[in-house]
Amino acid sequence: MSKKTVLVTGANKGIGFGIAKHLGLSGWQVVIGARDEQRASKAISELKAQGIDVLGWVNIELKDLDGIEQAAKEISEKYPDLSLLVNNAGIPGDMSVDSEHTEISVIRETLDVNFIGTFALTKALIPLIAKNSGRIANVTVPSEISPYWHPLAYVASKAAQNAMMGVMAIEFQQSETPVEIFSVHPGPTTTDLNGNMALPGFHDIETVGQKFAELINDGQNHQGEFIELYPIVKED
Repeated sequence: MSKKTVLVTGANKGIGFGIAKHLGLSGWQVVIGARDEQRASKAISELKAQGIDVLGWVNIELKDLDGIEQAAKEISEKYPDLSLLVNNAGIPGDMSVDSEHTEISVIRETLDVNFIGTFALTKALIPLIAKNSGRIANVTVPSEISPYWHPLAYVASKAAQNAMMGVMAIEFQQSETPVEIFSVHPGPTTTDLNGNMALPGFHDIETVGQKFAELINDGQNHQGEFIELYPIVKED
């Protein structure tokens, strides 16, 4: 039986690296999506040193729609067996200000990358994933607003991603398209994105990567689901 192939965007660091590592350790062939060749090469060396089958990397800059089209063509030609897309890449926006003080330009940029770019890549790869009866997993956060953590640009961009997932899941079912799409909320995780915040209830990249891989390999259908690996714990 041939190995299964996954593309993880933003896989050179953070949660994306953890996901690529643990999917690789569980037998997947990994394609790295990254914006920078040097960082991609470093990640590939680290993954290969742990025995992971990394097929290569693809330059994916989510705010460059022409570049996404090119990347999708390259993926379809080089990795025709791709059966899992993990939409992990994203930017934080400005997490230090409240909504009243959030610049419109920051909202626009965050939506351009996290929603429009993610949608463009997903749209471009659906034909290949459908051919392989594959899956799309989005790394996201709940659309319901947490009283503890709610940076507007980021939360809005992920709410749009969740809407995309829900709509596509219904459409795939209605049209009997052999693609499964779902969203995964890792829960509070210590990463560069949040300035390596480490509060009670936070998990590390290893733990999240492992739990994500277990979910992917569980043999269940998760069409249209929003799955929380580690829900946000309410403070007393």
